[in-house]
Amino acid sequence: MTTVLITGFGRFPGAPFNPSAPLARAVAKRRRPAFADVQRVLHIFETSYAAVDRDLPKLLAQREPDIVLMFGLAGRTPFVRIETRARNARSVLFPDVTGYQPDEREIAPGAAPLRGHAPFIRLLAASRASRTPTRLSRDAGRYLCNYVYWRALEASRSGTLAQFIHIPPVARNPRRPGRKRRVSHAALVRAGEAILLALLSAQRRLG
Repeated sequence: MTTVLITGFGRFPGAPFNPSAPLARAVAKRRRPAFADVQRVLHIFETSYAAVDRDLPKLLAQREPDIVLMFGLAGRTPFVRIETRARNARSVLFPDVTGYQPDEREIAPGAAPLRGHAPFIRLLAASRASRTPTRLSRDAGRYLCNYVYWRALEASRSGTLAQFIHIPPVARNPRRPGRKRRVSHAALVRAGEAILLALLSAQRRLG
């Protein structure tokens, strides 16, 4: 059986509602034949460095997931971003939900960026086929999204596919005149499911 860890984040300063949590829950509950032999483990991180450092190692050690699919909010991006690498960077300006601000700008002094091992072009095609605007990205930022991606890539055992997906804010109310249309939760669920199916296909080829 294939084990998949699916994660999202809770609220954080400037984002009292984080759509990555309901998205992760929805993807973890999707029913289809392709998921029959897949154990999906859901975890919603508190948006803090301490929570990532505490929870992620336990999840990886206890569950030994074959795939780690992580979702997080990119508040200024109007499309889904498939992140291809984690930067060795942390923001010293923006606190996490507990008020903590890192003292050092680097996660690991002197280290190069960590590149993911997922089939990015396949993930991109799968997400776009779900009719959700999607692009590849080489910049996961300097906040908790980038940090959890770095830690997941750093800690993943050989053969594990760890992938971070940035999502845009969702349309919570009907469209108002003059406001730019946002991606819906339903569209994000379709994209998330498509990306997971593409990761499962790639992982089975590796196995």
